[in-house]
Order: sequence, then C-alpha cells, then structure tokens
Amino acid sequence: MNYQPTLFEQGAPEPLAARLRPRDLTEFAGQTHLLGKNKVLSRIIETDSVGSMIFWGPPGVGKTTLARIIAHKTKARFIDFSAVTSGIKEIKGVMEQAENARRFGEKTILFVDEIHRFNKAQQDAFLPYVERGSIILIGATTENPSFEVNGALLSRCKVFVLKPLSAEEIAALLHRALTDARGFGGMQVEIAEETLALIANFANGDARSALTTLEMAVLNGETDDGGRVRVTREIVEECTSKKSLLYDKNGEEHYNLISALHKSMRNSDPDAAVYWLARMLEAGEDPVYIARRVTRFASEDVGLADPNALSVCIAAFEACRLIGMPECSVHLTEAVVYLSLAPKSNALYTAYEAAKRDALTMLSEPVPLVIRNAPTRLMKELEYGKGYEYAHDAAEKLTAMQCLPDSLRGREYYRPTEEGKEGRFKARLEEIKAWKAAHTKK
Repeated sequence: MNYQPTLFEQGAPEPLAARLRPRDLTEFAGQTHLLGKNKVLSRIIETDSVGSMIFWGPPGVGKTTLARIIAHKTKARFIDFSAVTSGIKEIKGVMEQAENARRFGEKTILFVDEIHRFNKAQQDAFLPYVERGSIILIGATTENPSFEVNGALLSRCKVFVLKPLSAEEIAALLHRALTDARGFGGMQVEIAEETLALIANFANGDARSALTTLEMAVLNGETDDGGRVRVTREIVEECTSKKSLLYDKNGEEHYNLISALHKSMRNSDPDAAVYWLARMLEAGEDPVYIARRVTRFASEDVGLADPNALSVCIAAFEACRLIGMPECSVHLTEAVVYLSLAPKSNALYTAYEAAKRDALTMLSEPVPLVIRNAPTRLMKELEYGKGYEYAHDAAEKLTAMQCLPDSLRGREYYRPTEEGKEGRFKARLEEIKAWKAAHTKK
C-alpha cells in the first residue's frame, strides 16, 4: 500500500525563509568580508578546494546555507549531520562509509550543524578521520569554538567568523522576498520602505528572523477587493509585539537614547537610567552593544573612584553575550544602577586624552636609553638599559629614574580627584611624587 500524505501535509508550504534559501553565492546576503570578490571563502567554494572548516556566528547569518552551497558546488559526497540527533554509533557508521569511499578516490564532506553540542568523546571520534583525510569536516556553531571544540580538532579546521547582517543587507533581502516567485512575487504586497526598515532593524542581524516577521506581517495584512495585500506599521508592531518602541538603530533616535542613558548615569539618576535602558532593550536594541557602552562608562566616568565598577560591567557584558535577552536585562540593570550610584571621576579619561595629544604631536620622541631592553651585545654596547634601576630592589619600591622623554619631563596626565576611593590613589600619588622630588639629582 502506497503512503498517501494527509490533507494538512499537502497544504502546508515551507516557511518563507526555507523557500528563499540562497541556491548560490549570487543570492547570498552578507558576509562580504568572506564572500566578496576574490575573498578567501568565495575562492575556496568556486574552485572546489574545500578543507575542514568551522562557521562561527549568531543565528540566521547563513552558516547552514553556506554548507548547502558548498554541497551544490563540490564534487565530493556531502553528508548532512546533526549534533542534536546523532551519537557515537551514528558517527562511526558515517566514518566507515567515508573511509570506504576514500579507498575509491571519492571525497566526503561531512557537515555538522551545532557542533558545539557534541561532547569531547563524540568530537574525538571525528579526529582520526579528519587527520587521514577520510572526511572534510564543516561545522557550524553559535558558540566560541575556542571553548566548545576540542583543541586537536580545532587545530585542523579553518575558522570563519560570520557576522550579523546589516540592516541594509536585510532590507535588500526583504525586497527580494517581495519580488521573487519563491516568496511573494506572485502576490501584490504593498508595504512602505519605512515599515521594511522597521523589520530589518528589529531582526538584529538575523535574516531568518526578518523573513519570518515579514511572512507573519503579509499573512496578517489587509487584503482589498482586488487582492492587494497592504502591510502597515501597526501590523508589523503587532507581529513583533514591540508596538511603538521600534526605532532605527542606525538613526538619530538610537544615539539620542544611548546619550540619555549615559547622561542619566553621569548625573547619578538610577530611575532615569533604568528607564532609558528599558526603552532601548524593549525596542530590540542589541544588549551587547549597550553592555559595551556601559563598560566604557565604568572607566570614563567612574574610574578609580570605584575600581569595582569595571568588574561589575564586565560581568554584565559576559552575561549579555552568553545569555542574551530577555534574561540579561536584569544584569544590565544591575550595572546601570551601580554606575548611577557610584562616585564619579573622569580623571582616567582626561589623562588618556592629554597623553594622546602629546603622543600624536611628538611621535618621534625616542624611548630613553635607560628603560630600553638590551637583548643583544650591540644594544648593550649602545648603552641600551644602562643605569636601569629595578624598583623591587629598592627599600621603598621606588626609584627616581626618569621614564618620560626629556622633552616631556615633569608632564602630568593623571590628575586624580578626591571622589570615592580615588582619594586614596591621590594621596599615594602625592607621596610618590614627593619622594621622587626629594631623591632626584638637581
């Protein structure tokens, strides 16, 4: 008896993202740093000179799609393998097939999606076959392969880092979805450029997410008597549950909001700071971007007035990177409130800016001989390191040795405040300077 698909199976089309999956590099969006003209990965694919490699990047940037394009271009056997559903037994079975194929001169490319889900024993099972050349391994992972892939296996693979797509690249993909016959090319869809831009920005670099949102919006669009489907901003907001919070992450409002967060923290206003944080996160802003800016604030606006501020922000940054939204919102809130309540000092920022001005205008200033290394006999003969005083050998752990060039002698860049713990650093610096002044030869 022949199998007959059910009514539901017959009538269920593939999702838009699957229908529009690029068939070759000309349809692929993004990753121009790898796939642009004469770039390394495009040459590897076009010349069918594929070696073992790992694609590392966030969801929806084309890792699996690139593997399928390679499958289409290569003359090798291509096996699609899932780390979620396969164990040691399945791995060994595939490896035996690959070994037999190698004896007859046939290459085997094994694509392993979510390779980070394999444990050490499972990854070890690949190693001898990769070493012998029985298989060419292509792995895809959203996790840092340095931590998730065995060192021995990783050393035999080239790692390609795939980046989130830009809003412009996603917008172009959405336009193609509206005109391609595999997408909505057979329909009359009316959607404003501004609304497409909202979808592109909300996707946060994820092409699959953008196409899914567009599909939901079109399916929920307003259809007139002539069959035209109209997709409004309100429909998109309903589909994303973001309402009016959506904003252009590359436009003025993006910078207005991050400025509001900074200035609220600088003004020691935790309530305002948390509000602006929520405005950005609920609008779909990348939490890692916010974490980077908050970490910068910890040193620029708090600094040594509270050295622990940087540790709090680095911990929040790692939480954002590893956990993501919505869970990491509370970690960012902790960092933002901590910074708002911390004593403030911009002494580190002003110190670097002052030093930078001198560094840029006095690039030719030589390093004093006394603090140069002298690893060779010639350097010693030229008096590199002559007169160097090792501070640890001194009773006070201090010397009066001059470390700045002569033209900058006596220049001061770091001027500590008395805010918070920086007052202690100021007192210590004053002690050091007084000691050096007393012990410097006139």
